[in-house]
Amino acid sequence: MSDSGITLHVTRAAFELPDTSPFVIKTEVQLNMAGLAYERVPMVPPQAPLGKLPFIDDHGEVVSDSTFIRAHVERKYGVDLDAGLGARQRAQAWAIERLLEDHLYFAMVWFRWIDPDNFARGPARFADSVPEPQRAQRREQMQAGKRAELHAQGIGRHSAQGIATLGVRSIDAVAALLGEQPYLMGASPSGVDATALGVLAGVLTPFFDTPLQRAAAAHPHLVAYVARMMQRYYPAHAWPL
Repeated sequence: MSDSGITLHVTRAAFELPDTSPFVIKTEVQLNMAGLAYERVPMVPPQAPLGKLPFIDDHGEVVSDSTFIRAHVERKYGVDLDAGLGARQRAQAWAIERLLEDHLYFAMVWFRWIDPDNFARGPARFADSVPEPQRAQRREQMQAGKRAELHAQGIGRHSAQGIATLGVRSIDAVAALLGEQPYLMGASPSGVDATALGVLAGVLTPFFDTPLQRAAAAHPHLVAYVARMMQRYYPAHAWPL
């Protein structure tokens, strides 16, 4: 545990991202927004309490899921990541967050995990630590598990073209909502910007060749927004865009 008492359990930096999980990025940025010190501790998702990352250990209190982590932080430490926003803006921020996490995220995951070239370039390497004779089987198991997850969620029931169509519509919607503002809700960053950075950086990273990456890159103000957030919250990270 860190001197601050908060330990953030994360995945790893890869794919030209500070962490492979958009939800880890979201939580890390929100901890920074709250002005809280923490220690990053890498872990594989199956070892996490809910089988997913991130989770935090805050002076012995374990909190899982990025949304509940935010609620815990705001309640315990008396911070409001949406300070200055009215009720309507808070509702809009929540709607944007749901679009990002419950829709665009899953389209991004499909192109990262199911597209054979992208899978081989990225997630398949997670099995490199497995003894060589078992690697092929482990990779098949990993991809099959993700395929089943995406099928159950619903987006995996569509063709690649259909998934791209849905994902691009969400990208265009976020770009329109951002407009020429520096941040999603106006002149200052709020909680939803942490969510947006995690998902949009995952979409935009040139490590993967996807129709979603090309669609997002076609919005210069969206590219500039992600770069602005990266510079603000991950100044030491060499963001390629």
